[in-house]
Amino acid sequence: MSKAGKSLPIPKVSVIIPTYDRIETLPRSLNSVFKQTFSDWELIVVDDGSTDGTDEMVLRDYSSVRLHRQENKGVSSARNAGVALASGEWIAFLDSDDAWFPEKLERQLSSLATEHELRLSHTDEIWIRNGRRVNQPKEYAKSGGHLYRRCLRLCCICPSSVLIRKDFFEELGGFDEAFPACEDYDLWLRITAREPVHYLDQALVRKYGGHEDQLSTTVWGLDRYRIRALEKILSEEILSIKDQILTKEILIKKLRILIVGARKRGNQEVVAEYEPRLSVWEPVEVKTF
Repeated sequence: MSKAGKSLPIPKVSVIIPTYDRIETLPRSLNSVFKQTFSDWELIVVDDGSTDGTDEMVLRDYSSVRLHRQENKGVSSARNAGVALASGEWIAFLDSDDAWFPEKLERQLSSLATEHELRLSHTDEIWIRNGRRVNQPKEYAKSGGHLYRRCLRLCCICPSSVLIRKDFFEELGGFDEAFPACEDYDLWLRITAREPVHYLDQALVRKYGGHEDQLSTTVWGLDRYRIRALEKILSEEILSIKDQILTKEILIKKLRILIVGARKRGNQEVVAEYEPRLSVWEPVEVKTF
């Protein structure tokens, strides 16, 4: 385990845990890192402006953890800040309400040892909602290889399962800090549009849900950010013709759904913002006489 001190060797993995007012769940995440069977890691907790005593708890109970405190800027900023401080070859993300199985890092790195060209790895996970294990919907089934088309439809990579090479993460520019939500959807699109990813078909993460502070329940209109991510990837001009067509089709569908929903709610500001964007992407109908 890496500890403070300039003479210590560079760790293989830097574990980044962003957190905001999760003093109740953070110890579960931290303890799952300390229980890893693989020991060549450093642990960085980024306290994104917590007001619940998170920093005092970490300093008191986890003295070997590197704690970085910042004003509340969101999860993208917190993860990026952690990576900027990291010294490991690989970055492992862990959300402060999730937990790893003890063999997570060891098995993932062992599997990657024969896949030298792959720069992002993810694993399967177990879902727990309100204290009970639940089955994942079939559409969330995990896989590896070229995942761009699967990632278009839904976020099919769990951040808490990811190992990514630090230099690759930095090459991509990290998480987009303009995204208060769906920042992972945006990053996975940018990655999978460029190259295949590694997948270890083992459930090595416990993903907890059902609590009130989840972004999916606190941020309105998540499709607004998925739309932004789709427009971004199209603007990069790195997609094949087939992937461009599919991306535009999904973008148009999401725009239409968002506009219809805004009309029903009488939200004319949203309608006024997104209708012009829809007209940009909708195919022009050619009439014959």
